[in-house]
Amino acid sequence: MNKKLSFSPSILKRYLIFLLGLFINSLGVSFITKANLGTSPISSIPYVLSLKFPFTLGEFTIAFSILLVFLQYIILRKNFKKQALLQIPISILFGYFIDLTMILLNQMNPTSYMLQLFSLFIGCIILGIGVYLEVLANVVMLPGESFVQAIVFTWKKDFGSTKIFFDASMTIIAGLCSVLFLSQLQGVREGTIIAALLVGFIARLLGRIFSFLPNLLFSTEGSTKEDTTYEQ
Repeated sequence: MNKKLSFSPSILKRYLIFLLGLFINSLGVSFITKANLGTSPISSIPYVLSLKFPFTLGEFTIAFSILLVFLQYIILRKNFKKQALLQIPISILFGYFIDLTMILLNQMNPTSYMLQLFSLFIGCIILGIGVYLEVLANVVMLPGESFVQAIVFTWKKDFGSTKIFFDASMTIIAGLCSVLFLSQLQGVREGTIIAALLVGFIARLLGRIFSFLPNLLFSTEGSTKEDTTYEQ
């Protein structure tokens, strides 16, 4: 009975903020992708595959996210919590959000390099805001961050350095897939590196600027994950 009572207005507020952050996150990914300077590291593999095979970026994002959840289970084994399965419906929603925002930005095709850079930076800002809102909600992480957390928990590694290694690995694998399937490098460019460096910085900056928000929104509830999960 007490567990049912735990679904308070504050928890509902957290999930609403998380869903808003998820949509903004997807808009940021689509903005970065439409800049055509390479997409974000976590989206690089799904994007490259979507250029070769008849599935959308969102659909490949869903499949890749479910794979990451499965890998978490292998890594964590008995430490894998059932709540982590919530990542699957969240990933499905995120994938459909990406496809929706890609449709909304269908007419966006910057032609000059300066316009591409401008679109990329706008996308990074949007994605940074989305990441900040997801961390502010503090209810669940997307599979990419949860996978990194699983590695950190199992092998006692530093989150920041592990996240950098994970992003670099995704970028390298995406590059290899691009050369293998497309015979050229597509979907991985300077924008991928810029996004990897800038998005986390923006999210952390917002976290410092609006450090008062958790107490304001959630009363006396704690928010303990923010210092680590801003390292995206």
